[in-house]
Amino acid sequence: MRSLNLGAFLCAFGCVAFGIADNVPTAKTNGVTYHGFHRDRVEAFLGIQYAEDTGGENRFRPPIPYEHPDGSIVQATKPGSACPQDEGLTLIPLYLGNYTDISEDCLRLNVFRPNGSKAGDKLPVMVYIHGGSFYGASKDDPNSQPAGLILNSVANRHPVIQVQLNYRLGVFGFAKSEALRKDGSENLALRDQRLALQWVHDHIESFGGDCKKVTLQGQSSGGFSVGMQTLAFGGSKPQLFQTIIGQSQILEGGITGNFTRGIMARIVKQTGCNKTSVDSDETISCLRNLSMTDLLAAQTATQSGEANIGDEWLPTVDGDFIPAAPSTLLASKRFYNVTTMLGWCEDDTTYFVYPPVSTSNETTAFFKQYLPNFTPSNLTHLLSMYPKSDFHNKNFPNGSLELPREMYRAGRILRDILMVCQPILFGSAMHAAGNDVYLYVLNQTILTPIFQTNFSLYGYGVEHTSDFAYVFGNLSNYDIYDFPFHPSKSDYALAKRMSTSWANFAALRRPSLKGWKKASFENDKNFGTYVIGGKYEGYSGIGGNEGSRKAVAFEKLRERCEFLTRRDIVKQIGF
Repeated sequence: MRSLNLGAFLCAFGCVAFGIADNVPTAKTNGVTYHGFHRDRVEAFLGIQYAEDTGGENRFRPPIPYEHPDGSIVQATKPGSACPQDEGLTLIPLYLGNYTDISEDCLRLNVFRPNGSKAGDKLPVMVYIHGGSFYGASKDDPNSQPAGLILNSVANRHPVIQVQLNYRLGVFGFAKSEALRKDGSENLALRDQRLALQWVHDHIESFGGDCKKVTLQGQSSGGFSVGMQTLAFGGSKPQLFQTIIGQSQILEGGITGNFTRGIMARIVKQTGCNKTSVDSDETISCLRNLSMTDLLAAQTATQSGEANIGDEWLPTVDGDFIPAAPSTLLASKRFYNVTTMLGWCEDDTTYFVYPPVSTSNETTAFFKQYLPNFTPSNLTHLLSMYPKSDFHNKNFPNGSLELPREMYRAGRILRDILMVCQPILFGSAMHAAGNDVYLYVLNQTILTPIFQTNFSLYGYGVEHTSDFAYVFGNLSNYDIYDFPFHPSKSDYALAKRMSTSWANFAALRRPSLKGWKKASFENDKNFGTYVIGGKYEGYSGIGGNEGSRKAVAFEKLRERCEFLTRRDIVKQIGF
């Protein structure tokens, strides 16, 4: 496959089976019958509506549960629209979708299950929340289609169901205003996700799932969403999931800062809705009366790629859904107790150091901008913990420069702040509350040829989203857009091993990769992470192989994360 049409891709996943009329996958729940379709022993139900249209008077309001009329027969064979985002927005190569069908009537979910599943099977359920910086992408991105994961779970005799969901993005999902806060209408994207989880709890058993064995999984801002759902309401409302997987994020700085407030104010000005305060009811009414197209245009015009590496739409501490700063909730054990898996890619954020740096002064300037509330002394200390001597130029075999060591250094600092130390803080809190925690780092990728050939980016390593091909067991999804596609036997083996392990975690609350131990946070000997893929796969703490121990020890995670998770530093990072 050398070109991609999203509708054709999803149809290819199962539309060929429509002719098998006597074997249409079916689920019946609360007087409603859903008809899906199937292919390759996987059954799919697409575009199931879980909430009302969020346009018109429903804009900037909490989602309203959708109810089909009793006796309805729903053809769940089309994915439905993506939530509002820049039309044609592409985040390639990190995400593969190109969304031109967008609408505020987008709160839908997909259910995928093994062939032949039926009500009463009580299969474990994995609910996946997509990433995209809370700004783009959708549940239908090709790189997270779960057929491979489900088929490998069946082969491993621990079959799982996967649910993937849409939620509102950008200003539609994260509008920030005192007028909204007083109505309980901030953090709308998170409220969408929570309602989808409630739908799963109420209906998934009719599809063959077990509502008491739900794993919440997310990547990037989807992983951040997993963290926020775990902290939601300080853990005071009914628990809708029992295990979590956070891939390349679980928290993010800036949530207690002014990034979202700033872009909200710029949109209000851009649209001419600034006749009164940003926080007034009149301003929200004005924004609510704009067309989706006009509001999107204002969002596009005011989006900055510089502030917080472009992540300006963030959850907010609203005193309700998020009752206090995430670090405060963790410290006071105000969260849902869940078995936890958290991890990152070896070179997770080098791509996000932009513009690229080549001198120490440029690195300093980058982090002054990224960490606007850091004191000068703390910034100096942070940079000193990553001396140039710890890094080296990455060179091609012919000796020419591939990646300057300053870029390598800056990428590693950013990775540790965002993708490593915050998950370690989160995992430590879960562990202290008596929950099992598993940490990992991915050290293998099929994206390198794509970065080099299609985008002239060299030496970026195991970048952000490298996990998709392996976790979902679908390497062939990257055989598109004229990308170079030459996976090795090792890649295919890792795709089977990793997707099986993720499904095993959902089924048994433990991953199946050989030698992967529970993380312990009490001492250096037992503190470690599991290296997945690459030359030195294995647990990096005591008992792991020598190579993986050395690889992780070189990164000095213990001492660096002790600094980056210190209470005063966390406050300055903003979570």
